[in-house]
Amino acid sequence: MPGIILGKDEPFEVAYRKFKKQVDRNLIVTEVKQRRYFEKPAETRKKQKISARKKIIKKLYTLRRYEARL
Repeated sequence: MPGIILGKDEPFEVAYRKFKKQVDRNLIVTEVKQRRYFEKPAETRKKQKISARKKIIKKLYTLRRYEARL
């Protein structure tokens, strides 16, 4: 669980930024969004296939750009 310890003369904005950074690092917001509604296993597999396809396409694109420079 994220938590911060404030210094004596530390303003609220600085403390808020530190807290927000810790929340982002712990992926709390993304986990909450994922748990909002139930997702069927078939839907998760479908999303994984789509993301894998995107990764492959991105890799091919970068390789082709690199080969074009040579």
